[in-house]
Amino acid sequence: MTPTSFAIPDLMPAAPEIFLLAAGCVVLMVDVVLSDRSRWVSYLLTLAALAGTALLVIAGSGEATAYTFHDMFVRDPMANVLKIFVCIAVAGVLIYSRSYVGARGMYRGELFVLALFATLGMMVMISASHLLLLYLGLELLSLCLYSMVALQRDSAIATEAAMKYFVLGALASGLLLYGMSMIYGATGSMQIGQIAAAIAAAENPKVWVLGLGVAFIVAGIGFKLGAVPFHMWVPDVYQGAPTAVTLFIGSAPELAAFALAMRLLVSGLETMAADWQQMLMILSVLSLAIGNITAIVQTSLKRMLAYSAISHMGFLLLGILAGDLNGYGAAMFYVVVYVLMTLAAFGMILLLSREGFEADQLDDFKGLNQRSPWYAFLMLLTMFSLTGVPPTVGFYAKLSVLQAILAVGYVWLAVIAVLFSLVGAFYYLRIVKLMYFDQAKDMTPILPQPDMRLLLSANGLAMLVLGILPQPLMALCGTAIRFSL
Repeated sequence: MTPTSFAIPDLMPAAPEIFLLAAGCVVLMVDVVLSDRSRWVSYLLTLAALAGTALLVIAGSGEATAYTFHDMFVRDPMANVLKIFVCIAVAGVLIYSRSYVGARGMYRGELFVLALFATLGMMVMISASHLLLLYLGLELLSLCLYSMVALQRDSAIATEAAMKYFVLGALASGLLLYGMSMIYGATGSMQIGQIAAAIAAAENPKVWVLGLGVAFIVAGIGFKLGAVPFHMWVPDVYQGAPTAVTLFIGSAPELAAFALAMRLLVSGLETMAADWQQMLMILSVLSLAIGNITAIVQTSLKRMLAYSAISHMGFLLLGILAGDLNGYGAAMFYVVVYVLMTLAAFGMILLLSREGFEADQLDDFKGLNQRSPWYAFLMLLTMFSLTGVPPTVGFYAKLSVLQAILAVGYVWLAVIAVLFSLVGAFYYLRIVKLMYFDQAKDMTPILPQPDMRLLLSANGLAMLVLGILPQPLMALCGTAIRFSL
């Protein structure tokens, strides 16, 4: 027998993921020997791991697109930009959450390790160019999120939310995997580039199998984005999970879900764009309608932001279904801006929450201007940006998506999006009214940690600065898309 040679793959394109995996294991082992008073060591190690990962991504971002692991893993400009923002978002979540989780007995190594491994899952999803690797990254992320929702074990509502999330998430993963199996059966390949080439080949006799596979894949993507009619988990999980975990779920994973849609629909199934564009059109209109209308009647701020997230995913899908580089760049810009706005919105909830009190009701923001004019101003910027009011960056995010769909002739979609944005303005501006025109019920001093105060201020002001100067971020997203597709 002739011995087979084993080619060692180039590990450099995956250096950030390898480093993050090693760092997660180090945090896990170090935390075992720490006392409760020394948990700050695990916290700082986790932030250092995220910073190191981001630096490794930046260090490799100047190089050309590279494939490794038998073309299963790709490092390209889109992956680099999304990974950097994922690391920033997760670090922001941990800084915002430190006081909150400490007051609720969740300031433990499990939270930090799950956050790191969830980040690893997101980064694998972002760089996957193979169906198997894409699915493995998705499952790693999902399993970590299920565990994080149930981390507050003595909370019945958190346990119920975790069970709902797990059951519905397993169903969505099954749909996605079934769709992938159909694509593999029709094309004979699981490598995304080869799938695109096989579909583009003339006279494919298995068009109906491909169409069915695309339908299942769109359903799976719709669930991960929280788009209607696959949105059932979003309000219950947002409300039931601890607010720190809700912030995690509603921020960084959206970047990975965007990458999932781009890798599958655009890189792999672009030849079948006519099929998935029609499906995304339905998902987008339903998400805009149901998300904005249902949010009006909510009294819980977390549920209101859940339905708000559904409506924003409708806007994101508009950019993708535009089907050109301008649309994809606008969608990427939109998802980055949305994560920035989500961090600020939930950061304010965490700021006002304290031991034994969750500031997750609309009435909890009454008279906030009387308690702290600065934090009321930051929340005002956040609500204006979510509404799409200039000069905040949310205005340019929506404008770029509307310009992209108008450029390809979807005038009626642009009209629907604008109309439902006006509906959404009601429940966002209601928060502003409560803060500035209602009497405060609680005059407890707001005394956040210095790092949270600094980051929240920077987060809020970033929405204003990027609204005045949106071109650098828009150009970054557009360039990343142009050199990756």
